Amino acid sequence: MIIDLSQLQKVIYQNKVKKGFNVIDIKLELLLILEELAELSEAVRKEKINVGEEIADVMIYCLGLCEILGINAQKEILRKVKINQERKYVRQAKFHHQKIT
Repeated sequence: MIIDLSQLQKVIYQNKVKKGFNVIDIKLELLLILEELAELSEAVRKEKINVGEEIADVMIYCLGLCEILGINAQKEILRKVKINQERKYVRQAKFHHQKIT
C-alpha cells in the first residue's frame, strides 16, 4: 500500500479518533511530541535497536498534529525543502550552520 503524507496524516488522525486519543488539545499534543522525542533521544544515546520505531512515533504525532491543525504536511515539507535547497549557509562550528538568507 503506497499512500502520500496527506493521506497518511488523515489515517493517523482517524486512528486517534477511533482509539479515543486527544484530537483537541494542541498543547497536550506538543507535550506528547516532546515525550516521543525524549524516547528517541534515549534510544539513540543507548544505541537501542528501536530507533526507527521511535522516529516513526515522532512522525506519527507530528502528522497527527498537522491534521488537527488543518496543515497539509506533504505540501509544507516540500515547500520547506525547496527553501532550504535555495538558502545559503555558512559553516560556523561542527554540526552547526548559520543561515544567511
